[in-house]
Amino acid sequence: MKKDLHPNTYRLVVFQDLNNGFKFLTRSTVAAEETIKWEDGKEYPLVKVHITSASHPYFTGEERVLDIEGRVDKFKARAKAAEAAREARAKAAAKQPARKVAKAEKADVKKSR
Repeated sequence: MKKDLHPNTYRLVVFQDLNNGFKFLTRSTVAAEETIKWEDGKEYPLVKVHITSASHPYFTGEERVLDIEGRVDKFKARAKAAEAAREARAKAAAKQPARKVAKAEKADVKKSR
């Protein structure tokens, strides 16, 4: 086997779920600054995580509402607003040539007098 292939810091570490306080002890190489006293009375490095199998909706079967208005609805509203803005710009652009023509005709009338 190759030497120095695997990390030397493989040890027991406690992972704590910040959502519900669930903790579990496992082996890991992750660096941790905090420690915690475990059920066996020993101190172990503590790693705080945002989600684990104890709080993830896939594993718990819970359905969580992320926001009041869904992401699809927000996307459709933005798309509708963008389309309205695009149409307004197209209308304004269509008026510009007509104004230029009218201005040119006025100038021709003044010159012919």
